Amino acid sequence: MDDKFYNRVGGDRISSRQVDELIGLARGLAADGTINKAEVEFLQKWLAANAEISNQPLIRTLYRRINDILADGVLDTDEHAELLDTLNSFSNRDFELGEVLKPTTLPLCRPAPTLTFAGRLYCFTGTFNFGQRKHCEQAIADRGGFAGGLSQKTEILVIGAYATESWKHSSFGDKIVKATEWRDQGLPISIVAESHWASFL
Repeated sequence: MDDKFYNRVGGDRISSRQVDELIGLARGLAADGTINKAEVEFLQKWLAANAEISNQPLIRTLYRRINDILADGVLDTDEHAELLDTLNSFSNRDFELGEVLKPTTLPLCRPAPTLTFAGRLYCFTGTFNFGQRKHCEQAIADRGGFAGGLSQKTEILVIGAYATESWKHSSFGDKIVKATEWRDQGLPISIVAESHWASFL
């Protein structure tokens, strides 16, 4: 009984120390508004050392994401922007650590629509549990659909599960605001959460 209690309390302390350390790291890496491959590799090493002892789902998710980004040895523009946005979220302590964004704070379609893929045009924004944005886009292509940047022809905007409470002020928030405006003007664009999209795959 005592051992279990001390292990749990000790585990909580390790976990919150990890989070504080990760916030500090994120702040340092994102401070100059850019991130290079060496910095991503440094972050990967830190996450590798901490993911095994962590009970924070977000640390494990971030570790998986960094591994995906570094798998091809190239840090492309999309990956750079996505990672920088994620690190800024950490450093501002905006992240709901280990939790997904509460859907009630987002302008999602209610009721959520039935999704089909063949011939439909999707756009993705935010950070996804499913994987990198290119993996989400590939899942659409595999099902006969299309994915790209947000335009007035976009039919479905999918918002990643991990986002910040202050989404309106983040880079991906611009897409959500724009899509909401178009929807309010009568354009047939649906705004859905990642979890809803994933349930139709």
